Amino acid sequence: MGLGSQASSVSVSRATKWLGFVTAVWVQSISGNNYTFSNYSDALKTLMNLTQLQLNNLSVAKDIGKAFGLLAGLASDRLPTWVILLIGSLEGLIGYGTQWLVVSQKIKPLSYWQMCIFLCMGGNSSTWMNTAILVTCIRNFRKNRGPVAGILKGYVGLSTAIFTVLCSALFNDDPARFLLMLSVAPLAVCVTAMIFLREIPPSDSAAEDQEESSYFWLFNGVALVVALYLLSYHFIPNPTRLFSRIFASALLVLLASPLAIPAYSLVSGWLLDRIRVGSGSDLESRAAEPLLKPEIAEAAVEPATAAEKRSPVIGEEHTIKEALQCLDFWIMFVSFLCGVGTGLAVMNNMGQIGLALGYADVSMFVSLTSIWGFFGRIISGMVSEYFIRRAATPRPLWNAASQILMAVGYVLMAIAMPGSLYIGSIVVGICYGIRLAITVPTASELFGLKYYGLIYNILILNLPLGSFLFSGLLAGILYDLEATPMAGGGNTCVGAHCYRLVFVVMAFACIVGFGLDILLSIRTRNLYNKIQASKRSKKSAVLQ
Repeated sequence: MGLGSQASSVSVSRATKWLGFVTAVWVQSISGNNYTFSNYSDALKTLMNLTQLQLNNLSVAKDIGKAFGLLAGLASDRLPTWVILLIGSLEGLIGYGTQWLVVSQKIKPLSYWQMCIFLCMGGNSSTWMNTAILVTCIRNFRKNRGPVAGILKGYVGLSTAIFTVLCSALFNDDPARFLLMLSVAPLAVCVTAMIFLREIPPSDSAAEDQEESSYFWLFNGVALVVALYLLSYHFIPNPTRLFSRIFASALLVLLASPLAIPAYSLVSGWLLDRIRVGSGSDLESRAAEPLLKPEIAEAAVEPATAAEKRSPVIGEEHTIKEALQCLDFWIMFVSFLCGVGTGLAVMNNMGQIGLALGYADVSMFVSLTSIWGFFGRIISGMVSEYFIRRAATPRPLWNAASQILMAVGYVLMAIAMPGSLYIGSIVVGICYGIRLAITVPTASELFGLKYYGLIYNILILNLPLGSFLFSGLLAGILYDLEATPMAGGGNTCVGAHCYRLVFVVMAFACIVGFGLDILLSIRTRNLYNKIQASKRSKKSAVLQ
């Protein structure tokens, strides 16, 4: 192959990688459907005459679907990305499509256990989509794991607000049409991603690493504009149908705007490669660099023959068995449970929390949690990466900060002062977002990328486990103890006392998580010193 053809091939490969990342962003924008339960939970409760405990157990069934994400993790090392996306989108079509048929009363209400199965399918569908996206993108951009995780998880956080605003703008908050959108939209978006998203060799030079970082700042900028745009909808008093449709159309244009980045990458990369060809540069002479440079890792890693006789240390590739035998994995696992488990309990019960405190419409709080969760995810991804380069700050330290802030949010909601639900929704959203965005790259840095798909899904087991413990048991049982039975079945509770003890217990759980994150930060300090040294040496190579 001639140098001209090689230059063209490299340019197309780079542009394809960025185009795949844009479609990954779109998939993440619709894969947070698992967090939208509060938008239609009251319709299910009324239609099926459920108690709060029964309704919470439905939400647990939804989250238990994530436990089967282990299948997606196993498949991620054996099946191409497009197959994993197809499985997830079809499962979501069936799971949410059946719920739509029930809520729209096109079929008679199914039995309780049957509804549990279809909610479980809907919850599991997102694990296939998330696994395909995260594994592929972190492998494609392994030198910028923090920004990748922050952006992708940020759009997952925005997806609830995207769905909520579109439903409010187009369907007047009709829960049946909302469920129809949840079932059809992911399939359409995933089909697009199947075409462009695939594993492509990561950047092979320090200059490309720097270019990637600049592009990620552009993605962050677009994401911030989308978040602020979504937030503005709630400050528009009584929008007309025409205005709502224009607003929704502009939102879709904003979501499509990142396409400019792969287009620019294609043109600029082609021009740059032509210049290199003209100057006689050898495009094949660049070698891929590991996360830790050999001269830096050398002091910590023994020769290969000796490594075969010992367990890997933190920062090296771990098998699943080796990761599960590592104390650091379980410290991360339990601290993750304290953060995401309590956060899920709030999200799953937001409808009833709002009604208990006297709010007839809880869509504002659902959107606040979603949008501020986005800010937590996207900012923590970039900030944690910056402080690794600047001061070798361990990523788990940011999780510790989020845990203590989340505990404060729960205390505020337990006190139930005027406006505390607004503040609590924002705080819980931010901290829940930080936990997800920080834990994703942390797991890859501590245990490697070879089996990352499965390791990630083992950590995600915390979602169904946390939902069962904090939402199904804690919130469901304590609510029913305070609630008044209603004629014909079901119950209701009004007042600050309904969830006060729930918030106190969850605040204590967050304090436990804070302690565990501090411990993990101390234990991984040396690893992040090595990562910082590696990043600094690459930056020096660019400046020379």
